[in-house]
Amino acid sequence: MALQHLSVGEIAVIMPAATAVFRRHKIDFCCKGDALLASEAERRGLDLAAIEAELHALGSPGVHAPAEVPDLIAHIIERYHKVHRLEFPAVIEMARRVESVHQDRADCPRGLAELLSNMFEDLEDHQHKEEAILFPAMIAGMGTVLRHPIARMMQDHEELGELLAFLADLTDDFVPPDGACSTWRALYAGCSKLDADLREHVHLENNILFRRFV
Repeated sequence: MALQHLSVGEIAVIMPAATAVFRRHKIDFCCKGDALLASEAERRGLDLAAIEAELHALGSPGVHAPAEVPDLIAHIIERYHKVHRLEFPAVIEMARRVESVHQDRADCPRGLAELLSNMFEDLEDHQHKEEAILFPAMIAGMGTVLRHPIARMMQDHEELGELLAFLADLTDDFVPPDGACSTWRALYAGCSKLDADLREHVHLENNILFRRFV
């Protein structure tokens, strides 16, 4: 399979395990899933052949998303919406604690709690709109009339992608500094999981669910 001529979103659909490779190389497969693999590799100065080799080594497992729209929506809500609502507050609290206790350290992630709080507030508003309006309309089979609300949701995803890039920068790619306490290490592990889950979440919506209606 000539992966270089496929978009990174398409690759993530047919090879779900590819998302780990993309995340490791900072290739945005969710918010910018329409970009060709070759273009993304060139843009980031990456070795295309090496990335293709990594991807081919994964094999081609089946798509990990339910086939039917109602089942896919239920999966997104259970696996992502509800999990975000549980995990964000805990990570925000850890960020506040780390910023308070270690405020005198030069490598303290100042502003992290505020960033996470703003992300969570925006995400909750976004998820509520999906659950109250967009998803029920999709299940009802309303079709092409959903183009505008889907475009609005995708714009939200684009903005989320920018915040995730800022989150990675602020946490040094989720690598705690030498001598970090257990809370600091747990905080960065939590941020890394949020990043992975949010990217998978957006990928399922942008590249699988939404494409069935636009």
